[in-house]
Amino acid sequence: MIYIGYVIRELLLKFLKFGFVGFSGVFVDFGFTYICKELLHIQKYISNAIGFMLAASSNYFLNRIWTFESTNPNIAIEYSEFILISFIGLLINTLILWLLVSKLNMNFYLSKIFAIAVVTIWNFVANIMVTFAVR
Repeated sequence: MIYIGYVIRELLLKFLKFGFVGFSGVFVDFGFTYICKELLHIQKYISNAIGFMLAASSNYFLNRIWTFESTNPNIAIEYSEFILISFIGLLINTLILWLLVSKLNMNFYLSKIFAIAVVTIWNFVANIMVTFAVR
């Protein structure tokens, strides 16, 4: 029983750290999405993809060092797994954006916040089970 409590506490702590790192990624994501969409006039879904993937890269390094304290020497494989999971998250993110913006006429940035919340759960579960799994 004590072990289960410890595991739950550790998972909760990792999720909170993951969320904090993800929150920092929101600034990277929104910042580059805004620059690409509004200043460079790149199509909104491509701008979204650019912002999302730049945030995913910065999130990988912060999560590797702080959240999961990974010592895996094969950074290329670990990074590739993280980016693949993030890419799947991007597909989920883009589908949610498309549904909310194109079909329900919701605000793009409000829809983006909702999409990020959904994808955060996907990313955490997939990364703890694959990228940063104890092997």
